[in-house]
Amino acid sequence: MRLEWEGVLLSWAVPKGPSYDTHDKRLAVKVEEHPLEYRNFEGTIPKGEYGGGVVMLWDEGYWEPYKNVDEGLFKGELKFVLKGRRLRGKWALVRWKAKDGELKDNWLLLKEKDEYVKTTNGITEFTTSIRTGRTMAEIDAGKEDKITRNPFENTDVQLAKLVNKVPEGEDWLYELKYDGYRILSYVECSSARLITRNGNDYTRRFHKIASSLIDFAGGRAMVLDGEMAITDASGKTDFQALQNYMKNPKAKNLTYIVFDLLALDGKDLREQPLIKRKEKLKALLKDAPKCIYYSRYVRGSGKESFVVACEAGMEGIVGKKADSIYSGTRNGDWIKLKCDKRQEFVIGGYTLSDKKVSGVSSLLLGVYEGSDFVYAGRAGTGLSESDIVLLEKKFANIIRADAPFKAPPKSKSNEKITWLEPDLVAEIKYAEWTEENLLRQASFKGIRTDKNPRDVKREKEEEEIVTPSEMVHEKLAETNKNSIIVNSIKISNPDKVLFHEPEITKGDIVNYYEKVSERMLPYLSNRILSVVRCPKGISQTCFFKKHPAADSKEVCTISIINKNGEAEEYFYIENTTGIIYQVQMGTLEFHTWGSCVDEIEKPNMMVFDLDPDEGMELDRVRQGVLDIKSILNELSLKSYLKTSGGKGYHIVVPLIPSVGWTVFHDFSRGVAAVMEQKWPDRYTSNVRKAKRTGKIFIDWIRNGRGATSIAPYSIRARKGARVSMPIGWDELDRIAPDSIDMAEAVRRMNGGDPWADFLKSNQMLK
Repeated sequence: MRLEWEGVLLSWAVPKGPSYDTHDKRLAVKVEEHPLEYRNFEGTIPKGEYGGGVVMLWDEGYWEPYKNVDEGLFKGELKFVLKGRRLRGKWALVRWKAKDGELKDNWLLLKEKDEYVKTTNGITEFTTSIRTGRTMAEIDAGKEDKITRNPFENTDVQLAKLVNKVPEGEDWLYELKYDGYRILSYVECSSARLITRNGNDYTRRFHKIASSLIDFAGGRAMVLDGEMAITDASGKTDFQALQNYMKNPKAKNLTYIVFDLLALDGKDLREQPLIKRKEKLKALLKDAPKCIYYSRYVRGSGKESFVVACEAGMEGIVGKKADSIYSGTRNGDWIKLKCDKRQEFVIGGYTLSDKKVSGVSSLLLGVYEGSDFVYAGRAGTGLSESDIVLLEKKFANIIRADAPFKAPPKSKSNEKITWLEPDLVAEIKYAEWTEENLLRQASFKGIRTDKNPRDVKREKEEEEIVTPSEMVHEKLAETNKNSIIVNSIKISNPDKVLFHEPEITKGDIVNYYEKVSERMLPYLSNRILSVVRCPKGISQTCFFKKHPAADSKEVCTISIINKNGEAEEYFYIENTTGIIYQVQMGTLEFHTWGSCVDEIEKPNMMVFDLDPDEGMELDRVRQGVLDIKSILNELSLKSYLKTSGGKGYHIVVPLIPSVGWTVFHDFSRGVAAVMEQKWPDRYTSNVRKAKRTGKIFIDWIRNGRGATSIAPYSIRARKGARVSMPIGWDELDRIAPDSIDMAEAVRRMNGGDPWADFLKSNQMLK
């Protein structure tokens, strides 16, 4: 039993385990404190080492001590509440009064009377890991986890554009705009992570919500998007109350208002239409606890919704396109209308008037315009005494000698200015902007620790509703004079820079794919695609797309039955025009299924991706390539080599389409397992990163139904625009995985094709 305290795990060995029966007194021997990292270990410790044997994570959660922990440890009485999945309620650890010769670290673990008391020990029914679902025997045998995992560990949030006109029609869903912290929740097995939009982990700050999410999920995996807020008696969100909670977390009405469902039971839902995601979310949250609230919506009636929200004293409304996907961008699919003017600003300094000896008179605020930090005015109201005390503490460590603003304001005769590093973001309410682009009647509402200062820009209302990003690109293609025609496709903004260092434009990308299309198409055409789109370049948000949009052109669609028995639409292309159209729409990377559309259930291309641990020498990776080639040779399988455009190589095996996905997938896994068994110090077939230390992960997972791998000749959406390039086996020692760029790839077109006989090997073309 381990309790986290002051950076370590206080630890007791409880031989018989805890008991919910208050009559049971369980011996608990206090042992040495363990590092926090040990809370994540589950596996087998070799015999002869400390704690040797099988380790299972049987339960985990949160604990709350009644009184001072250090005093309790000293006196030998520690009482606390456990909030786990299996252990609940009030418990106590009491030191056993030692007689002569007895250990002084013997304690008793006792269950105290509450609603959780039982007449049995209440634990024997639980024989599996709370984290992985495995039994002790399965852990000892190294079996894979049985827990469903979320399909992604992080994602960019969908953001709303500020507008001043409500769109007409039933195509829009309207919800209240909540005044709190935007939080993405990643819930799986017995854990929950609450992440702000700028990537801060707020799980500890909102641990009561995290605990409720774990209980509610009951082991299901899900990713939720919502707003963490404090609500008053009428249901309105109160940002100032949330600020107070952050200082002193004792509010009873902390509420997680959930408005989107991004993943459920291991399935990525981001490309499903919003209306479908909302329907699933509503059903999911039907019996949720009160602190987890489903955000209702109204379809159409935007103007009426806005009037009602403002009359009720709400912040405003958010409109969302009913059929929009969750792209993680600010593309106009979501809009916001505010009842009053407020937004975030970065604090670049503060003033102190000559009427005060200490404190803060006003805040000097700014926003970013590109890389410039621009002065936007000052806020001198809304600062309470407690706010000033808090701000003084935060300011003490970020004082600087010069102004951070591009054009700093001049100090008044009766005040002193202290300049600050632009690290703190404040929520500000204001009346309007002046003609000099300064705020009028600005009032401080609180500090925003969930926002990145560099993301703070002046919000400008747009007169017209912006359409979804792909439609914007098409409009630009029709109206922008700076356009070119390639393979009958009009390319808008060919001079747009998509990569820096070196600078590569959209026109360069189009030109590259046109040149390599003849070589690329045999491996790309008639295969279901997933593409990576970066419409604003790799420095901005990129997103995966695997389903066709309603307005998709130059693509073919196919309906596939998924594992849940539901039909889903996918797309593929047949010619060079299809490739060029995808690039026009912002595509940089092309990923393909392992089968062709005419025999979708019989794969014909197996891929092994060698993924080395961080910092591994390239010679070891190259040896890994040769080792897997030797295994494939022993199996009489001809294999081909290509660079990944990243840190590893890909070994590709063409096959005649004859078996189903299960056999195909299991066979590739078996090859990886042979590698692991033959050279256990070099390779692992386990997907978990913790198992990869000092080893190469033989990624066989790309060979499952619905999984994809990067296509030969595809650019990677990474710095340098490297290419996943077919190479000869004799080139392995000369070519690094990320050494071929677009220019080198095109140059190699003039030489021989190292994969010239590939197509004959698996009859890809008929």
